[in-house]
Amino acid sequence: TEDSGQNRLVKIVELIEASQYSIHDLSRAQAKKEGEFFRLNMPFELGIDFGCRQFGNAAKKSKKFLILEEKQYRYQAALSDISGCDIQTHDNDYQAAIKTVRNWLVNEAKSQNIGPTKIAQDYVTFQEWYYEKQLANGASEQDIQQYPTAELLTNMTEWFESNMPSQFN
Repeated sequence: TEDSGQNRLVKIVELIEASQYSIHDLSRAQAKKEGEFFRLNMPFELGIDFGCRQFGNAAKKSKKFLILEEKQYRYQAALSDISGCDIQTHDNDYQAAIKTVRNWLVNEAKSQNIGPTKIAQDYVTFQEWYYEKQLANGASEQDIQQYPTAELLTNMTEWFESNMPSQFN
């Protein structure tokens, strides 16, 4: 939602409460340059998710989540309390991340068994379709990159329900 009157943390908590599955990538919780503060949003959201699972009703206690990190054991420098959890790594490689998430979803959510290469190819096809559609509607590339996530998700649903066309007509 883009409602500026709703607190962002409330939105995040509502998403966490509504989700049976969640993915937390701790590799993005880092300073980008020297002297900059370490980003704590992802570890904080993971903590909310742990709390939801620990203190929620029976449905919440069965929540599943995947924790990702760029390098194995790097998280321990700032978040050693989750030692003993099966943290998955992706080496900052999107293809490795796709494989890891795909494998987790097939195993935990019983998702459709689609290969990671096809998932990556389908995403490229979607991006091409989406850009063609938005450009045809008068948007610039910069406009498209700044559209809200909700709009992107609506377009993904439309694309998927249209049998994943390779071109926008």
